[in-house]
Amino acid sequence: MILTKETLSAGPKIGTGEGVAHSKRWYVALVRMHHEKKVAERLDKMGIENFVPVQQEVHQWSDRRKVVESVLLPMMVFVHADPKERKEVLSFSTVSRYMVMRGESSPTIIPDEQMARFRFMLDYSEEAICMNSAPLARGEKVCVVKGPLTGLVGELVTVDGRSKIAVRLDMLGCACADMPVGYVEPITY
Repeated sequence: MILTKETLSAGPKIGTGEGVAHSKRWYVALVRMHHEKKVAERLDKMGIENFVPVQQEVHQWSDRRKVVESVLLPMMVFVHADPKERKEVLSFSTVSRYMVMRGESSPTIIPDEQMARFRFMLDYSEEAICMNSAPLARGEKVCVVKGPLTGLVGELVTVDGRSKIAVRLDMLGCACADMPVGYVEPITY
């Protein structure tokens, strides 16, 4: 499913009673180094929704420059699966396990809303996205009103003196992109 600005706002809201109840959840599968895309291809063939966060980077050599697609979170594939599909994924030799919270045995669930915002940010950001696993101080809740990320809800944080929009992902930290302060408006409740 391709996420657009329209599908983000039009989809059923979890916990509101709208839409059909489903048992599919987002999990983080831990895979062998450099096997993220291979696992994703295999999941696609099985009809299991998945997501590998990639972005374009320019690599410079002495004689040439090349645009390459690099994986933002190495050794991780996001899998949207029900309990049966979740077990099938573990049968792959390249998948070691699911990410779990310290002291627990059940896989960590990434909320649908966080995944939708993260995917939207990767799809529409013209700036490179960086993952920040260090704890960031909570920022002001804002909505982007200008630029390619218009409609994205996140937190306005300051990192190394630069303002950034941050989308928090449970257990993984924050995805951050540069954002001029004039491009956002505070959300008031």
